[in-house]
Amino acid sequence: MAKTIEEINKKLESGRAVVVTAEEIIGIVREKGLERAAQEVDVVTTGTFGPMCSSGAYLNIGHSKPRIKLGGGRVYLNDVPAYIGLAAVDIFIGANALPEDDPRNRVHPGEFNYGGGHVIEELVAGKDVRLVATAYGTDCHPRKKLETWLNIRDVNEAVLFNIRNAYQNYSVAVNLSDRVIYTYMGILKPGLGNANYCSAGQLSPLLNDPYYKTIGIGTRIFLGGGIGYVAWPGTQHNPDVLRNEAGVPKRPAGTLAVIGDLKQMKPRWLMGASMQGYGGTITVGIGVPIPILSEEILGYTAVTDADILAPVIDYSEAYPQRKGDVLGEVSYAELRSGRIVVRGKEVPTASLSSYPRAVEIAVTLKEWLLAGKFRLTQPVAPLPGVESGVTFKPLKERPLEE
Repeated sequence: MAKTIEEINKKLESGRAVVVTAEEIIGIVREKGLERAAQEVDVVTTGTFGPMCSSGAYLNIGHSKPRIKLGGGRVYLNDVPAYIGLAAVDIFIGANALPEDDPRNRVHPGEFNYGGGHVIEELVAGKDVRLVATAYGTDCHPRKKLETWLNIRDVNEAVLFNIRNAYQNYSVAVNLSDRVIYTYMGILKPGLGNANYCSAGQLSPLLNDPYYKTIGIGTRIFLGGGIGYVAWPGTQHNPDVLRNEAGVPKRPAGTLAVIGDLKQMKPRWLMGASMQGYGGTITVGIGVPIPILSEEILGYTAVTDADILAPVIDYSEAYPQRKGDVLGEVSYAELRSGRIVVRGKEVPTASLSSYPRAVEIAVTLKEWLLAGKFRLTQPVAPLPGVESGVTFKPLKERPLEE
C-alpha cells in the first residue's frame, strides 16, 4: 500500500486527498483499523504552540546615506541589543535578548521582561520599531550614528530563524526544595507544590514521526502563521534516548531548526513572552504535515496522550538532568487531567504550551492543504536518527590557564 509524496500531492491537486489532524486520526484508527485507515488517509497534520527560547530573526535594513557599517558597533531595537557581527546592515535579534539598562528588565521575581521576542512580535504586527546604532566609521562607510524607525514593510529581508524548536517530548518540572524557584519552565512552588510541562503531546510534530521517517531537511511547515521549512536538526538534537515499544521517546529527544519569511507571519502565532524571574522568550506556532506513505507511518500518527510518557525532574537540585535524577514517569493523559502523583503526593499540573492553539494550527494546515495553498515536500536529507551516533553532551569544562 506504499504511497509517495508525489502521488499524494497529485491527489491534493485533484481534490481527492483525505487530510485529517493528529487528533482526528486517533478515532479513525480505532473505528476502521490501521490497515483500512492507512489506505484512506493521505496526510495527518500536527501542531504545537509554546515558548521556544532558541529563536530569533535576521533583518537586512538597507544602506543609509551616507552608509554605516553596523558590524563592530552597537545596535538596539526598542532598546534591546541586536547582534551585528555579520556585515554592514545585517542584524540578528534573539528572542532572549533583554535591554541592558531598563530597570523593568532586572531578572527578578515579579518583574516583566520586555525582550527580543516582543520586538519580533511587534515587527510581525507591522508596528514601527526604534533603531539606534553607533559605529566606528570607515572610508566606505563613514557614518557613525543612525537613529530611525524600522518597519517590516521597508526592510529588504526579514527572516525568522530558530535553531531549536518543536522539542520531541520534554521533562515535567517540579521543585523539592523549601523555596519558590523561578525557571524557564515557570514558577515552581516548594515541596512539590506544582508540576509544569510543555508539549502538545499527541499533536506534537516529532511525536507523530518518532523516527523522522517523513520529517527531514527541506520539509515545508506551518511556521508562525506563514510557510517555513526545516533547515537542519535543531541544537541539542538527541535521538538516541529511552523509548517505548512503539518508538515514542520517553525523554527529551529530537529538535528542529526552522526558517521562514517573517513578512508572511502573524503575531497570533509569534508572541513575545516573559517568564517571571527568568527572562524573555517567544511563543512559536509550528505545524508539520505527515504524509501517510505506509501503514507503519500511520501507526505512529495514531499515538495518544496515554502512550506518551515524560520524566519528572526536580529543577531545584537535579537539573540539568543526570542519570538517576528522574522522580518518575507520567503520561500526557495524566498531565492533562490536572493532577499527577509524585512520591505519593498529588500534585497539580499546568502546561506552558497551548493545546487548543495546537489544534488550531493542525486544522489550519489541513485547510491549507485542501485549499491548494500548501503542498508537501520531499526532504533533501534525513534528520540524524537513533543509529546516527548523534547525542546531546554536557559542556566539558576545562580550567583556563592562569
